[in-house]
Amino acid sequence: MTLRGLRDRKGQELIDGVLEVVDGLKPLHLSIVGGDPLVRYRELELMVPQLLDRGIHVQIVTSAFRPMAPGWATLAHMTVVVSIDGLQPEHDARRAPATYDRILKNIAGQQITIHCTVTGQMMKRPGYLKEFLEYWTPRAEIRKVWFSLFTPQVGDRLPEMLQPHERGQAITEMLALRRQFPKLDMPEGMIRQFATPPSSPKDCVFALTTQTLSADLKTKIVPCQFGGNPDCGSCGCVASMGLAAVAAHNLGGIIPVGPIFKASVRIGQARSKWTAQMPPVEKGLRVLP
Repeated sequence: MTLRGLRDRKGQELIDGVLEVVDGLKPLHLSIVGGDPLVRYRELELMVPQLLDRGIHVQIVTSAFRPMAPGWATLAHMTVVVSIDGLQPEHDARRAPATYDRILKNIAGQQITIHCTVTGQMMKRPGYLKEFLEYWTPRAEIRKVWFSLFTPQVGDRLPEMLQPHERGQAITEMLALRRQFPKLDMPEGMIRQFATPPSSPKDCVFALTTQTLSADLKTKIVPCQFGGNPDCGSCGCVASMGLAAVAAHNLGGIIPVGPIFKASVRIGQARSKWTAQMPPVEKGLRVLP
């Protein structure tokens, strides 16, 4: 199944479908990604307040190819992430029509998180990450910046892939740059996780705690947001590293969070299987405790 084979929704059908999904799953956080969600900007402007009213933190990931709702800048519990593919020459060639000039125009008055995926080509140019931060962080619209590292599929041989020494260099640079650029919102523990990414989806806290649905709001993307057969040993997902850092934390300096989390997941999975096997309760009967 490919994206072209899925039925996309729009209008009230899209709004109702998303609200039905979140009412069923009851997530704490919802990321809306693409394609580009702003293709359905009218639906988003109606949907976002309803999601926030449900106590869900909403994150919209966009190329900023068009203006955003002015009110988004002041909404609590909402994050707008703009994907930038490096410095202007590389980004404009790859992302047109969502060029630097258009992004700067469309984020005016907003509060934006910039996300950039670091590639092998970038790391072959000394000072690339610093130059990127020097361009974006002084701007008032930018609240924070995140870096991911390019994540290939198993068997890929692509110029975007980082060689081991380039991955190490990226980690070293990010550790230094976070002190120089406070808007680089990446704690030291998160950055260090890039050196030892989870070996498989079953070891990845992010993969275990998230569910990704495609455009039809039914088809699940597995084993994680990347789909297919991601090379977990080369994973560079900033969200995965963030949750891995949480799992590596010791409560009170003694008790590691990771084993507690994994035990909780096993209990939850067992309970779900048990609940699914229970016979349905006939309508009209009251179940007493």
